[in-house]
Amino acid sequence: MSFAPLAFDEQALAAFADSVVGAGLGPEALALIEQAGQLREQPEAALRCLQQARHLAPRHPVPVIAVYRFHFYAHELALARAAGEDALAMARHALGPDFGDVPPSDEATRHDAAVRFYLFTLKGLAYLNLRLGDWPQAWLMLGELRRLDPQDRVGGSLLLQVLERREAGEDPDTPLWQEGDPVRGWRSRS
Repeated sequence: MSFAPLAFDEQALAAFADSVVGAGLGPEALALIEQAGQLREQPEAALRCLQQARHLAPRHPVPVIAVYRFHFYAHELALARAAGEDALAMARHALGPDFGDVPPSDEATRHDAAVRFYLFTLKGLAYLNLRLGDWPQAWLMLGELRRLDPQDRVGGSLLLQVLERREAGEDPDTPLWQEGDPVRGWRSRS
């Protein structure tokens, strides 16, 4: 799904931030998402419900998140990534054309729902790219996350450590909390 560029609108951004936490979703779309949750034993029917909800609320993040989670937990990672890319485009559109020119403030990375949605979506996409073996995309996503979240408020540095270990030929499944490895926080690449 693509989003035509619009002029930045503070009111629209506030509405998007509220929608990230569930506000503003119509009752019909919400009922379809709830129905999908009750159809766990019928994945095709559940997915149809989620797709209908998304059709009813194409600019609301909740149906996109529901589709993402459906595919993620079904281990359909490429489809989850596609939904995540839609969510990222949705957040980028809401945040406006200048978002990211300058990293958001530490306050925004800690408390602004729209900014946090964008950052967590970026982190989720980095993870999916790691799992799918798309290392260049994983590097790209983590580089952008590091630039936008230098204080590592959303914890992307852990994924970067996994990617660095993979690049160094180490077992990426080795626990990250071994002595000498920071559990959280960006570090300089050696």
